[in-house]
Amino acid sequence: MKRRSLIAGLFGALMALAGLGHQPFGGLPVMVEKAKADDSGKAARAPSMPMARDPAVAVAEEYEAARRKGTREALELFIARHGDDPLAEQARTELKRLPR
Repeated sequence: MKRRSLIAGLFGALMALAGLGHQPFGGLPVMVEKAKADDSGKAARAPSMPMARDPAVAVAEEYEAARRKGTREALELFIARHGDDPLAEQARTELKRLPR
């Protein structure tokens, strides 16, 4: 009988250390309930992830940066990254104009 009470005591101690004693039966942990109570009167929050950028705009910006840099390495890197993009053809044309 003593072995069962020892096991029950150890289990209860583990539960207390794990923080389960602070959770109401069938409810959320205390900190979650407090956070929900704080947000009840506020407007909806903005999403945590920003909206995705338009990939075409990002490629165009990268092309402009390579063109402004004006080096073979910058244009070759752009072509390597975006070889199928229509701007890659413009980069190839500019690459041919550059002196070797």
